[in-house]
Formats: sequence, C-alpha cells, structure tokens
Amino acid sequence: MPIRIFLADDHAVVREGLRYLLEAQGDMAVVGEAAEGRQAVEGVLQSKPDVVIMDIAMPGLNGIEATQQIRQASSSTQVVILSMHASTEHIFRALRAGANGYLLKETVGREVTEAIRAVYAGHRFLSRRIEETVLERYLEEHPHDLSNPIERLTAREREILQLVAEGKSSVQIAEILCLSPKTVETYRGRLMEKLKIHDLPNLVKFAIQHGLIDLE
Repeated sequence: MPIRIFLADDHAVVREGLRYLLEAQGDMAVVGEAAEGRQAVEGVLQSKPDVVIMDIAMPGLNGIEATQQIRQASSSTQVVILSMHASTEHIFRALRAGANGYLLKETVGREVTEAIRAVYAGHRFLSRRIEETVLERYLEEHPHDLSNPIERLTAREREILQLVAEGKSSVQIAEILCLSPKTVETYRGRLMEKLKIHDLPNLVKFAIQHGLIDLE
C-alpha cells in the first residue's frame, strides 16, 4: 500500500510540482491538497493521509497552527513542514506544534521523498542545512520559551492575530471562527495587551516577524 500524502501550499505551481514528483515514486500517492490553512485541516481530517507536506505561510491559518490542529485531531498523521524560513524560531515552533520534518523549499527534490519515508517510519527529518545539534540544544534550553512573545499567546489568540494582520474585520473573523464579534474583540484586546502592541501596523509587523503571515 502506498504512503498517502496530502499537499498544503498556497502556490498551485508548488503543489503541481510536488504532485508530479511524488506520484513518480512507486510507493507514494497524493490523496488531497489545499491552498489555505483551514482547508488543509478539514481536508486532512477527511482524507486521513499518512503524511502532510505543509507550507508555513498560508492565508487564513498558517501552517504551524494548522499542524498543531492536525496533530491534536489525528496523531497518526505525520507532518513535514516545507518552508523558505530557516530561522531557529520557525523550526522550533514547527516541532513544538507536532511536525516531525522540516524542509527548506530550496531543497525540494530527493529530500522531500526522503523526509516522507522517514516520518512515515516514525523518525524525524530535517534539511541538511539545519544544524540538528544546535536545534536540540535550543530545545533543551527552552522547554517553555515564554521569553518569546508568540509563545505567550493561546492557539486561539494566534489564530485571531493572523486574521487581524491579514486585514479581516472582527465580523469577518467571527464568521470564520464561529464566534461572536464581541468575543473576537475580547480576544483581540487580550492578545494586544499581552504583546504590548496597541496599533494595527505594529501588529502586522509582529505577525510578519514571527512567521504568521508573509509579505507576499
């Protein structure tokens, strides 16, 4: 039986390239794809793939938050992050969210298939450019890194932060998350107080710096 794979990336050309590469393998089959984080979570829960290839920068719900939701709902589904971000913070947050693999987009090719086979077998896989010893030391030294302001926010607050930074109104966010606008405003005020940020431009800047949204 082939390894069942779900592709989550907001660029159609990336998904098409990955599909072509993976379906050329004798032991892999692409069972679904999504261009938006929330669609990815829904699609994965419906198709129940073995492995998800997940981009970090996606609209609506970024790949790290989507990874966390997928792993909480389906622990048997492994996630490999595919990203242009090589910073320790992005890698750390992805692994904290439950990802077992982290690839840089510049390494697409053989590393993708190697990563899929590795996480499917229960192992961790990181791009060769990523110093695993440095990462392991960072994880040991920061088991609960509350010095990082993004870690002070709850998962719901991070969701709302991303949607606010994407330009969504409280009413739009309420519809997306099935909350009342008043509840959204409460979350928004709470997260801004935690971050000590009280205006939208700096909130957007913070979201970009911490990988919740991209400049694209």
